[in-house]
Formats: sequence, structure tokens, C-alpha cells
Amino acid sequence: MDTVEIIRQTLAVLKAGGIILYPTDTVWGLGCDATDPEAVSKIFALKRRSDSKSLVLLASDLDMVAKYVREIPEMAAALVEVNDSPMTIIYPGAIASDRPAEGEKPVRSRSLLAYNTVAEDGTVGIRIPMMDFCTELVRKFGCPIVSTSANISGEPTPKCFSEIPQEIRDAADYIVDPELEKTSTGKSSSIIKIGLDATVQIIRK
Repeated sequence: MDTVEIIRQTLAVLKAGGIILYPTDTVWGLGCDATDPEAVSKIFALKRRSDSKSLVLLASDLDMVAKYVREIPEMAAALVEVNDSPMTIIYPGAIASDRPAEGEKPVRSRSLLAYNTVAEDGTVGIRIPMMDFCTELVRKFGCPIVSTSANISGEPTPKCFSEIPQEIRDAADYIVDPELEKTSTGKSSSIIKIGLDATVQIIRK
């Protein structure tokens, strides 16, 4: 199957609120529409992880990032320009939906990140992937997608498709062709938290 058809099928699943299992520029990821709180909840349930923790998202470029954070720190923009390896930046001021009251249905809007993708301090981790498949997928989808490692919380991160637990594979609504993992590094990205006051905190090298 060619990449164009793979992207077409993946987009259909994302738009329907499904979960995808896909190779990224780092490791295999579980993904969904990052503006859909119910889809995000499915991923937390699958990973057996508390939704009080944030998730890494993928955006196609800084213009997309700018739609979902109140302000991009100058330092972050500079790092994106010169970066030559996978890097996730934690941005302040995520633009997200509110956590619903008990019994209420969560708000889903393409202009708001799902409340359960954002950390308690209002920050959100976003990476612009260094992989053509991921960049094109997110660009065509038109808003960020979740990219969390394809493992049960607390278990090792799978570096390649063959290491992904069967439970994870069975739960995905669509599995992207493993052939595309050839351009993945098999290593998790660095994570850097940047404040509007230019403070920089290295979370993971």
C-alpha cells in the first residue's frame, strides 16, 4: 500500500474518533485527534494511565502550534529553527477545553485542545516531527494528534513494531504499515520546557 493510501485510511480513523497505532520520528505511538476528549480518554484507559498526566502531541509546523498556545516563547521558535533531532517542547498557556462537570459530555472543538492532553499547570508538550509521513498526516488532518508511546504505563517503551504488546495492537482501530518505521529513530525525543520569561528546563535529554 502506498503512503498516500495509508494517510487516507489513517485520516478516516482519526476523524471518526478512533485510535491509531503508528510509527513516528522517534518510537511507535498511540494517536488520536488531540481535540477530541473522548478519544484521548480511550488512550488513557488503554495505557492504564491517569488523565492527570499530560500527553505529547504532534503538530505539522509552528503555525499550527500557534493556534493552540497563547504565545510561543521566542526561545522555542529559535530552537525549532535550528533543531536537527526529535525534540518535544513544553509550551505554556495551552488553549484547551474545560474539564467537564461529572455527568456532562466533554466539549469537542477543532480550535481547542482536549482538556485531558494538558498538564495541570496549563502547559502542553508538542513536537514537530522530523518524518515526512507524520508531518503530512498532521498537516492534512488540520490539527494536532496525540503521540504517546505504544505501551502500558510503567512498561518499557517499544522501539520497533515487534516489541509492541499484543494488547495494544488489538485495541487500535488502525495500524499503520510497519514498513514506515524505517525512518524512525527508535529513541524517545528530548523534552524541553520553556517559559515566556525564557527560562529553560531540560526534562529529558
